[in-house]
Amino acid sequence: MGRRIRWLGLVMVICFALVVVQLVNIQFRRAPALASSPYNPRVAALRFENLRGNITAIDGTVLAKSVRATSGTYHYMRVYPQGPLYAGLTGFDDIYYGAPAGIEYEYNQFLESHPQSPQNLSQMIFDKPPSVPDDVTLTIDPVLQNAAWQALTTLPRSQNKDGAVVVLNPTTGAVLAMVSNPTYDPNQLATPDVTLEQNAHYADSLPNALEHFAPLAPIATESRFPPGSTFKVVTSTAVYNLKPSLTNYSFPSAVSISFPDSNKTLSNDGFSACGGTMIAMLPASCDPGYAELGTKVGVSAMTKQAQLFGYSIYGAPKQYVPNLDLPGVVPSTFSNLPPNSQALLAYSSIGQDNDSTTALENALMAAGIANGGVIMTPHLMEQIRDSQGNLVSSYQPTPMLRAATQAAAASVNDLMLGVAAHGTAAGVGFPAAWNVAVKTGTAQVQAPSGPEETDDWMIGFMPGKGTPKLAIAVVVPYQSFSVTGAEVAGPIVKAVFAAYAAETPSP
Repeated sequence: MGRRIRWLGLVMVICFALVVVQLVNIQFRRAPALASSPYNPRVAALRFENLRGNITAIDGTVLAKSVRATSGTYHYMRVYPQGPLYAGLTGFDDIYYGAPAGIEYEYNQFLESHPQSPQNLSQMIFDKPPSVPDDVTLTIDPVLQNAAWQALTTLPRSQNKDGAVVVLNPTTGAVLAMVSNPTYDPNQLATPDVTLEQNAHYADSLPNALEHFAPLAPIATESRFPPGSTFKVVTSTAVYNLKPSLTNYSFPSAVSISFPDSNKTLSNDGFSACGGTMIAMLPASCDPGYAELGTKVGVSAMTKQAQLFGYSIYGAPKQYVPNLDLPGVVPSTFSNLPPNSQALLAYSSIGQDNDSTTALENALMAAGIANGGVIMTPHLMEQIRDSQGNLVSSYQPTPMLRAATQAAAASVNDLMLGVAAHGTAAGVGFPAAWNVAVKTGTAQVQAPSGPEETDDWMIGFMPGKGTPKLAIAVVVPYQSFSVTGAEVAGPIVKAVFAAYAAETPSP
């Protein structure tokens, strides 16, 4: 009996010691982290007792601000004056969910009230500086943002209007516009009424009826699509950059092509014959010719070129994600193809079946060609200033990837000029004075519910010669099988280019 009592006593002493250790751990070692944790109810409550910094566009347009609450127990509430237009960028900040998305999340440490550096001797010795927020200015140009939104959401009634537009400055990486549809109203998620917040959040988390996109997940950065013929820019670059011996390869004019490892026949759009060198094939977007060209480039070189543009290899343990200052950005993928693949590589080379990309990645690819083969790091934050207007931080343009040599990029640039001048985009009606370089894409896909349809793309930049000012990617998924990227995405690109041309007239 005594032995059992001794063992019981030892167990109790050990348990007591563990309790003491945990108390010391919580009270001393973990106390600072717990005190400042966003999951601490006291901290969460304080966020709405204090002012939060403004988020503004590059021209000063206010995208998010805090105002005095007219009801509820908190002093302040968040307001988004532009409504749904910038929701995919700003995200939202509310009582129940906090700041889980967008710039509100990415720069939360600056936007929430925090102690400032002492400004004078008195504050250094006696008085603690007040806790105030900083303001964040974005690179977004409201003129281009509005033009992209209006063009995307006013497509003909017979066409689905879900899609995305991304506009970049190729030489700095600044995001000039980023639109996703469907979107949501962040004001409904910032109401002091928690029940209304929860209901709005639930509704905005649900996929929409036709195309199954959730408003809370911006299509521009969180949805992938087969790139269609826009991927021929990768294939063309692979030739000039990695396999220059194929520069003058000429495909004999043909309607279709077959491969020894497949019983499928790859045919050109509309079953029309096409061929020639890349100078003829890219403007015409010749499918069998580029499929054959891709197989001659080979799996290794095509895979390497896709990676140079920022694609991840599907299934690889490490995925490359563009370093954009927004949460939730997903990687674009290129299939991990068998070394001797012919048919699979052929389809990959024309952006079908095995490739998957975001609008952001396609805009970065266009920007890289425009910028002499260098892809700049995309960014939304232009600068952060404190309550006194002092500069806290500003973004310095930084190269992200070297996708191609300058000579290779210049050669692809020339091909893309031909697409706009006399190729598949000639019917869009770009004025010659704009000097635009583009590439269309019409990927054949199976819709979530319904018959086979197309994901319609256009990427490009202007001007096509000289210093590029803006690069763009437009995707409008699940369109009628009878339409093309030039017909659907082309007018959106034209509208954004027109807005830019009107905003910055030639001297």
